[in-house]
Amino acid sequence: MKKNIPVVSKHQPLHATFAGYLIGFLLSIYLTISAYLVVVYDTFSRNTVIAIVITLALTQFVVQAIFFLHVGKESKPRWNLIMFSFMVLVAAIIIIGSIWIMANLDYRHGVSPEELNNTIIKDEGYKP
Repeated sequence: MKKNIPVVSKHQPLHATFAGYLIGFLLSIYLTISAYLVVVYDTFSRNTVIAIVITLALTQFVVQAIFFLHVGKESKPRWNLIMFSFMVLVAAIIIIGSIWIMANLDYRHGVSPEELNNTIIKDEGYKP
């Protein structure tokens, strides 16, 4: 007597199965740990580390999009394109905002209030 064993349909892509989710999860963990180790173990120059981390981040983005967001295998591509574009916009706002905040903190770090006022007045071109 044969048991009915569920078989993955040839129409169902790998990334929509449990094995696909597991592969996506393991790739995400690997990429995250790789980026962490590149930064912690100061083996490369600063510019090389930045390039490696950006490359790993973009790879992580592609893995997330394929294995978890199922980009490219959707039944309504226009709607998913709109959602994907919105996601990219939100990510860009978060990244640019974070860089802006960090630059502002760096600008204000380590100076007295008087020095800060003088620097801001000088940078703004204010002449009393």
